[in-house]
Amino acid sequence: MLKPPYPLETPRLLLRPFTMDDLDELHAFHSRPDVARYLYWDARTRDETEEALGTKIGRAELLEDGDVLSVAVELRETGALIGDLSLFWRDAEHGQGEIGFVFHPAYQGRGLATEASREILRLGFDVLGLHRVYGRCDARNTPSARLMERLGMRREAHFVENEMFKGEWSDEFVYAILQKEWKPAA
Repeated sequence: MLKPPYPLETPRLLLRPFTMDDLDELHAFHSRPDVARYLYWDARTRDETEEALGTKIGRAELLEDGDVLSVAVELRETGALIGDLSLFWRDAEHGQGEIGFVFHPAYQGRGLATEASREILRLGFDVLGLHRVYGRCDARNTPSARLMERLGMRREAHFVENEMFKGEWSDEFVYAILQKEWKPAA
């Protein structure tokens, strides 16, 4: 069970539960085709973003196997919502989790996604006690693959044309890191 002590603070960020006040800023990046390109949903309308936000609000803790933790990433300096992180508790018996992330492109290239994702990995390993955390991305999604590499995750698989994705066959990378390999930021 994981009930994070919100807000989680990193040097530049606050990680916290989503609220309905996040709608405009979440929609600002969830509505972008370039953001949704490699996600399982298309660019969202405002109504679709509001529905997704309602789901995220109900995911502020992990109570049992199968739950999803959704965390808003806020830039401390300005209070802007810049990202959307997820930790999926995939298998309690085998200590498996999955990380997911969506960030506003205006904030890329500053190490903010890495900083936020490290905190989610810390929760998974140090608080929830996971053995292994993995992440998946479309093989064409170079920024996501590089982020997982910066987190110390290794590429474990390259599935060739493993699924029909948005009307075309798509390759998928799977990255993972074990608890014993995890090195929190200094």
